[in-house]
Amino acid sequence: MSAVREAVVFPLLFLSIVVAAAVRPGAAVVLQAPSLASLVCAIAWFALLIRSGALAPERLVNPARSWLANANGVTVLFSVFAASAQLITLVMPHAGLPALLGWTLLVSLLVQAFAIEPDRVHLLRGLLVTFAAAFAIKFVVLAALSAPVENRVGRVLRAVFDGLTLGSVSQPPLHASEGYIAFAAIVAYLIGLSLLPSAGWRTMRITAKELNP
Repeated sequence: MSAVREAVVFPLLFLSIVVAAAVRPGAAVVLQAPSLASLVCAIAWFALLIRSGALAPERLVNPARSWLANANGVTVLFSVFAASAQLITLVMPHAGLPALLGWTLLVSLLVQAFAIEPDRVHLLRGLLVTFAAAFAIKFVVLAALSAPVENRVGRVLRAVFDGLTLGSVSQPPLHASEGYIAFAAIVAYLIGLSLLPSAGWRTMRITAKELNP
């Protein structure tokens, strides 16, 4: 891995993702900090990246490197963690039943990932599917259900839907550009993960039949 990529590209990329994922555009631009639940999940997420070999911290921080190189490595690790926490906050629904289901599903996926111990390729594929599903649910499905309606029939149907669901599904309306920003942040994050220094080993699955031919 080149020094330029470690010292400039990775920190700039992941810190840019942090800012993009934190921005809530509108009449007044707001920066939303990651929630406590997102920070806790990001710790487990970060551990999975290391266990799968997708991220090798020993290649970024070790006694054989200079203090400046180690400082660069710590910056990369911190920026990856911060981007992970901020993206979790970004793709999770704001409140109500969707938020409850989203957090329950995320925790279940993390526990399952620790149980099956995926390798780097399978973990990155799983993250791609997870982010794609979360993005579609929040920025397509829930955004359509929560968008303001202008005609009378639409308002009546919205009132009936909110009554049937006790108002637990609708979310605060999203700004028109928020979905595009989220999409760009997710794509940049996945590309950044695929370029991180990975472990030199890989997980191999050996069946009992292979052990005892």
